Amino acid sequence: MEVKKLSISWQFLIVLVLILQILSALDFDPYRVLGVSRTASQADIKKAYKKLAREWHPDKNKDPGAEDKFIQISKAYEILSNEEKRSNYDHYGDAGENQGYQKQQQQREYRFRHFHENFYFDESFFHFPFNSERRGSIDEKYLLHFSHYVNEVVPDSFKKPYLIKITSDWCFSCIHIEPVWKEVVQELERLGVGIGVVHAGYERRLAHHLGAHSTPSILGIINGKISFFHNAVVRENLRQFVESLLPGNLVEKVTNKNYIRFLSGWQQENKPHVLLFDQMPVVPLLYKLTAFAYKDYLTFGYVRIGLREAEEMKRQYNVNVYAPTILIFKEHINKPADAIQARGMKKQVIDDFITQNKYLLAARLTSQRLFHELCPVKRSHRQRKYCVVLLTAEAAKLSKPFDAFLSFALANTKDTVRFVHVYSNRQQEFANTLVPDSDTFQGKSAVSILERRTTGGRVVYKTLEAPWTGSESDKLTLLGYLDQLRRDPALLSSEAVLPDLTDELAPIFLLRWFYSASDYISDCWDSIFHNNWREMMPLLSLVFSALFILFGTVIVQAFSDSNDERESNPPDKEEAHEKAGKTEPSFAKENSRIPKKGFVEVTELTDVTYTSNLVRLRPGHMNVVLILSNSTKTSLLQKFALEVYTFTGSSCLHFSFLSLDKHREWLEYLLEFAQDAAPIPNQYDKHFMERDYTGYVLALNGHKKYFCLFKPQKAVEEEEALGSCSDLDSSLHLGDSRGKSSCGLGPRPIKGKLSKLSLWMERLLEGSLQRFYIPSWPELD
Repeated sequence: MEVKKLSISWQFLIVLVLILQILSALDFDPYRVLGVSRTASQADIKKAYKKLAREWHPDKNKDPGAEDKFIQISKAYEILSNEEKRSNYDHYGDAGENQGYQKQQQQREYRFRHFHENFYFDESFFHFPFNSERRGSIDEKYLLHFSHYVNEVVPDSFKKPYLIKITSDWCFSCIHIEPVWKEVVQELERLGVGIGVVHAGYERRLAHHLGAHSTPSILGIINGKISFFHNAVVRENLRQFVESLLPGNLVEKVTNKNYIRFLSGWQQENKPHVLLFDQMPVVPLLYKLTAFAYKDYLTFGYVRIGLREAEEMKRQYNVNVYAPTILIFKEHINKPADAIQARGMKKQVIDDFITQNKYLLAARLTSQRLFHELCPVKRSHRQRKYCVVLLTAEAAKLSKPFDAFLSFALANTKDTVRFVHVYSNRQQEFANTLVPDSDTFQGKSAVSILERRTTGGRVVYKTLEAPWTGSESDKLTLLGYLDQLRRDPALLSSEAVLPDLTDELAPIFLLRWFYSASDYISDCWDSIFHNNWREMMPLLSLVFSALFILFGTVIVQAFSDSNDERESNPPDKEEAHEKAGKTEPSFAKENSRIPKKGFVEVTELTDVTYTSNLVRLRPGHMNVVLILSNSTKTSLLQKFALEVYTFTGSSCLHFSFLSLDKHREWLEYLLEFAQDAAPIPNQYDKHFMERDYTGYVLALNGHKKYFCLFKPQKAVEEEEALGSCSDLDSSLHLGDSRGKSSCGLGPRPIKGKLSKLSLWMERLLEGSLQRFYIPSWPELD
């Protein structure tokens, strides 16, 4: 019992000591001790250390805590002055060589050995390298953390692909693939492939972000996109996987038939062109990786030596067939600007060679980014960079001014001067800022010498007084200015703020949209058929939910439509009554909405109320207008109110009256659009101008520009006497009415004209009346 208590007390003491060590380690921050930021340079760190060391040195400072403070200052400077220790502290919070990961491994190793000792089990029996000393040295160099991945790996993946392995403790498959992984890493890293290792046990957030839910997993990252490796872990498969990550159009196959076209593309693409001559049947991976790293600056082509299709190029450029050769062509395609040849080309040699030839001799400024790179901002008096800019018009072929400018640039290549040209018709604002607004430079080329002072666009410049024609006098004048500028920088006396250059080579909106859509579709395809299904569950759930809601809505709508059809079919009796014309006014009353008021509100349609009551009437609303005269106003309004009273409960109906004495022309213009409503006048019709329209009712839809027409009911005696109408519609168009009949009949009762109005209103609400459309509402004078 006492032994057990002693064991517990020792364990408690060990835990307490570990906690105190951790707290003390967390409390120590070298940046805070020296009072510098995390982005401070070595000069700032050294300056802060000297200042604090003089202040807290125990020989000069008699404070009791001066010695401890001085020790902390020395320790902080020791960490931050060493780039390796500083990097370890920034990534792991510990400046030791073992890093935070190895400390955790040591703790796990202690527990693992303790487990073995209790159960008499020795890991050496199986020769499994579970401890950090045996397998940590392989992956420790490439360990990734979330912040390091987001801030460094993803941006760097636009210049080189990354191959990342996901591993964890107690992973027997991880141990099995370690020899192959080590061999592949050593080979691909020399070629320029980025390598990374993620420990799923300590970096769960990063592993989840990458979509790796099992170990071991191998994935590739290029242009910020993740692709998983699904084949057997062997050297050739991993190499092919890395090669498949690269775009297929990085390197163009060049032969005698297309090399002229390939090298002549420098003017359109504004890039130097690179040719690799080699005997390999396929493009080497090293060359593809180089092409991907510099795809924004150069265009790459590959020529296979030994084929008949390459004999002409081999003779013209005097290529050695026994060693790989790289030629760089700029503005002149007949002669390479630079060349390199070696049997075993190293990546560093190729990078140095490409970096020295990234730009044309007189590159065209096609974007603001290129302007920043070719003409950097002045940092100090010793780092002056001048740009000689040729402002010229765009031409299909090389013009004489540009050809002379190019030859001058070739003869005066110096580190402090960069030659560029701008198409003035494409960059008009940029050109107008540098060239004086005068007739001297109208339609001609000009040369300006400028120096950038700030990133905001402020420059000092000097423009040659005369236009640039490429003559020898122009070259001597420019050379004199450059020589004088080396002695006196004040020669650039003019100041201006240059506008940003437009990106001439950027794809149009439709192409960018197409590329984005194709990338998104390919990502979805890869996610569905290759990535882990656990990542696809939310998307699949969303798709099936949307389909369920869609089909459910369609089914419900179908059932509701069938029910509405059954309910909308009227009884046969009502149809028979309507056809026979025996429907009583009480039918309308029973099927109409209950009136909200005890009276009918009828307003006069005048030029004041015309716009609000008709022209700008809200959609779905109609204005029912009664036509009357001054003599029939009282009697017709009383009958009109009785007929339409049962319909006043509808908020979509408005009621008005129109004076025939004032607005006859407006009414007759409307009736011209109604069939047989206003007969064409003839010379024998003496009573046409006296035609009586009183009792007519118009239902006007102001929004859709149509109207429905109600004509008054004629007496049977009039119809027989007229003898001109054979068939009469009992409910709608029941003949024409005149103030004075041509047959000499006397006037009929005025109130009888609106006897069928309630039935007409029922059909108006049903939507079964004929509609007469007009192009626009006439003005009401």
